[in-house]
Amino acid sequence: MDKQLAARQQLQESVTQDIRERVAIHKENISRLQSAKVGAQNFAVEIKNKPLVLFACGDSWFDYPLHGNGPLLGDTDIIAQLRKIGSMPPTILNLAVAGDTSVSEMSLKRQTEIIKQLSDKSNWIDGQPDAILFSAGGNDIAGEEFCIFLDFNDGKSVGLNMERFTKALGMVEACYLNLFTIRDRIVPGVLIIGHCYDFPIPNGSHPICAGPWLKPSLDFCNWSVTDGTKIVHEALAEFRNMLKRLESNPKNNFHLVETQGTFKPEDWANELHPYPDGFKVMATKFANDLDKLLRSTLSSLPVKKKSVNR
Repeated sequence: MDKQLAARQQLQESVTQDIRERVAIHKENISRLQSAKVGAQNFAVEIKNKPLVLFACGDSWFDYPLHGNGPLLGDTDIIAQLRKIGSMPPTILNLAVAGDTSVSEMSLKRQTEIIKQLSDKSNWIDGQPDAILFSAGGNDIAGEEFCIFLDFNDGKSVGLNMERFTKALGMVEACYLNLFTIRDRIVPGVLIIGHCYDFPIPNGSHPICAGPWLKPSLDFCNWSVTDGTKIVHEALAEFRNMLKRLESNPKNNFHLVETQGTFKPEDWANELHPYPDGFKVMATKFANDLDKLLRSTLSSLPVKKKSVNR
């Protein structure tokens, strides 16, 4: 037990240090952009390097340090890919932590950090991010808890116990609503953008450091991989329906990137994550939607010349 507590504490300290380093790097990037902005103002020229400045938090789809199931090679997730897209890629402060559930993302400690970084004007060119990217909900369902939402296959049950699953989905929805409330209080008017994952194959494939997340529960409840694929599809379709309801309410100022139905079976590295090319495809979807939703902020803006003392 002492070893487990020590390991957990070590992991938390590692995450804290990683976040601290990410914030420091982001501040350096913003400082350079601010310097260019001041120079452009002084010479009354267009700002040529004004990328979108985004804030991101969430799970491993925003923080995946593996190449498929291979060794550590640096991040290959959506955020890592998004930073490479376009002639002027976005600058992103990313607080995502692999393995996080939506509940852990909205825990007291994480909310405190989110509010701290959103409130820090030095993190943003114009005082606040252009948008907030959020990836959450998948880990609230997957893992050892997945069996909670399954009926035992006795030849009569259909697999996903919708009554129990809906209650779990309600907690995920509460976390999204909580994030909307934080946004309204700290950076009102900023668009929040989410996604709905895609339909994986629960075949037990996993990297050596984590998983499997789905097949053990299906085995435990007497469901085949074929049946399990349908069950997971149904669960994620319900997850998307919940997010679409949130999107349909204008006061939420929330946009859903449509990601379901994108991957072929061979695109999946394991039960929850695609290969890097798959993450790149998803990042392109984000980039396209960002371009459509925030087009005005992508264009170079003329500025008035500041008076210069001679």
